[in-house]
Amino acid sequence: VLHCLPDAMADQADDAPALSEYAAAALAEFLREQEEAQRRLDALAESAAAAPEIDVFTEDWQLSQFWYDDKTAERLAEEIIRVSNGGRVACLSCPSVFMKLRKLEPDSTRFFLFEYDKRFEVLGDAFVFYDYSEPTALPASILAEPIPTVIADPPFLSLECAAKVSETIRVLRPAHILYCTGAIMGDTLSALLGLHECAFRPAHSHQLQNDFRCFTSYPSPLDTA
Repeated sequence: VLHCLPDAMADQADDAPALSEYAAAALAEFLREQEEAQRRLDALAESAAAAPEIDVFTEDWQLSQFWYDDKTAERLAEEIIRVSNGGRVACLSCPSVFMKLRKLEPDSTRFFLFEYDKRFEVLGDAFVFYDYSEPTALPASILAEPIPTVIADPPFLSLECAAKVSETIRVLRPAHILYCTGAIMGDTLSALLGLHECAFRPAHSHQLQNDFRCFTSYPSPLDTA
């Protein structure tokens, strides 16, 4: 059945705004990138790759996700490997460091990613679902023994978030803590966890406006950048 629009509705349809050629091309490119990212994610799930690239997972800014640049991820991963001395490592909300650790030690099962984003479930047993608002809701297998090294990069620059992530860190009972966040959280982290600021400055693939810093609970090469 062929339906005809009333004249008024037809006029409105004719007047509907159309995307400019530039906007249409940008939208098409965005949708193409999203489709490609999903294809790569599906392929990763099927292959169970040991060391996927962080680029497989597009940043979700609604979850306040901002990946480190490669140089930062590698420097932090190398420090974690140095200080952890073969022990278990928990990466709290910092998948780009986790991915770099897996790349440096592809056969290792000692690294765990604590993450809210369930896309990372493709990592299998290394994935630990983590909602910072429920700081101690963790698997018994994780809490059974201390995790000697923890690196954290919480999603929000707030006292509430820092306090709850600090609670998580305390139940993991680490000997070494690395914590990357905004410079404005320095006094808070000193009070909550006894951390000090390092000279090393983390950088991101996409430039952030926040002045980002690294804090640790122990003396390290990061202190002198």
